[in-house]
Amino acid sequence: MALIGGHPVLDFANTVAWRTDPQRRVARVEGAEAWLRWADRAGLFPAGEVTVLPHPTAPDERNGRGGRSERAERTGGADGNERDDPSRASLVTLRSALWEVLDALTDGSPLPAGPWEVLRRSVVTARQEAVLPPVLPLRWQVRVTGFEDLVHALALRADELLAGPLVQRIRRCEGPGCGWFFLDRSRSGTRRWCSSGDCGNRDRARRHYHRSRP
Repeated sequence: MALIGGHPVLDFANTVAWRTDPQRRVARVEGAEAWLRWADRAGLFPAGEVTVLPHPTAPDERNGRGGRSERAERTGGADGNERDDPSRASLVTLRSALWEVLDALTDGSPLPAGPWEVLRRSVVTARQEAVLPPVLPLRWQVRVTGFEDLVHALALRADELLAGPLVQRIRRCEGPGCGWFFLDRSRSGTRRWCSSGDCGNRDRARRHYHRSRP
């Protein structure tokens, strides 16, 4: 899948396509092995650290759907076998909380209490599991020893993103049903689409259609 967020935390939020359209919503990353491959591509861990084996693959993961029910796809919550795997359930819970926090940020709304508490607890737990190497600039880091460290690493990066100057550059795609987030690094600060060639093209085609109608 494309990494268009400009930051691992936003790319994490974007691992569900058509997030705001319940009829088309689909998870793009499922199963422990797929998540570790995604983390490697997203640059979440230092090079060479994503070499640990995930949990033993459950039978439902081999069919490509990870045992997620339709309800879990729609809500972004843990369901079915997710309940039996605390690490993956925590990952999905953190993603859902980030959606609501980032939606409030991009809407200019107050932060929702429940999701904010989930994020706060995730950051506190991650700090307890992290190390602070004697290297400047200081950055809390997670030692990669298993799949569960993915949750801690994402929580630390979320803390870093939302506490820093880049928080002012977070945008949500204006494409209907898209819901993807990205860092707007344009000089004017007016980027509207996750991708000009994707949602941007759809918008242009839509406007052309309406203009050309008799």
